[in-house]
Amino acid sequence: MTNIKNAIEITNIKKYFKSGSEYNKKALKGFDLNIPKGCMFGLLGPNGAGKSTLINILCGLTIKTSGNVKIWGIDIDDDHRNAKNAIGIVPQEFVTDPFFDPMELLEMHAGLYGIKKQNRKTEEILKLVGLWEQRHAYPRQLSGGMKRRLLIAKAMVHQPPILVLDEPTAGVDIELRKQLWDNIRQLNKMGTTVILTTHYLEEAQELCDYIAVIDDGDLIKTGNVKELLKNENQKTITVSLDKKFDKKHIPNYTDLISVKNNIIELSFKPTETNIGNVLTELNNSNYNIQDISTQETKLEDLFLQLTNG
Repeated sequence: MTNIKNAIEITNIKKYFKSGSEYNKKALKGFDLNIPKGCMFGLLGPNGAGKSTLINILCGLTIKTSGNVKIWGIDIDDDHRNAKNAIGIVPQEFVTDPFFDPMELLEMHAGLYGIKKQNRKTEEILKLVGLWEQRHAYPRQLSGGMKRRLLIAKAMVHQPPILVLDEPTAGVDIELRKQLWDNIRQLNKMGTTVILTTHYLEEAQELCDYIAVIDDGDLIKTGNVKELLKNENQKTITVSLDKKFDKKHIPNYTDLISVKNNIIELSFKPTETNIGNVLTELNNSNYNIQDISTQETKLEDLFLQLTNG
């Protein structure tokens, strides 16, 4: 399967849940989605959008209503077992046996997957996620960040080419979040396709090559992160003036975001005007420019626009 182009291929995926006597609760309404091999992919959407349902279908925990899914080139209907073995899931909640240390836990899970002792990568995986020094520590002795990394290690025992991380940094402080980002990047550099769900849009923008935005069971946007932000027709500038700003002097083709005495924040569409025109109009209104800064479109802005806030 080394010649496959996409790690996951989804065609017209639908999932309806039963409400009363009929299957009329539509969690996934039918869409196509390809996740390129070897990328870092962000699956984004508000609560209840259908992200968890889709992940559960990929991991074999939920049966789809209709549609086709291929994982690492394997149709989940034709070869469910091998399709499931091609993917590892890192859940949001920390669930593991408190009586096994990391070394024992990974060895046990490798055995459950039928991996022979000579083929196991327990030491390599623990070193990769930075838990080799804690290999004999019990879970209650591990910090929150270490527990997260142990979940990643647990999902990797069968060496799946695809790893799904469900809210991996939820409730984790900034320093530990950065450590987890480094671990995730390292896994991706080694060839693992990483699928990430997160409510931290800064995290998705920082880590992901591609994203898909799901809302109310529909796929509303997908593509390369840099290209999506580049094509977003909105720019924001902050201008410091020599005196207090009067709102009647708002330049043409701009929207006023905020005013704080002599500092104003404006947004505009580059297809309608440019920074030079905006500054010229301010000068013509007898304002002298003291300072100016621009802000590129963030993934958060695009997300809020796509999901109506």
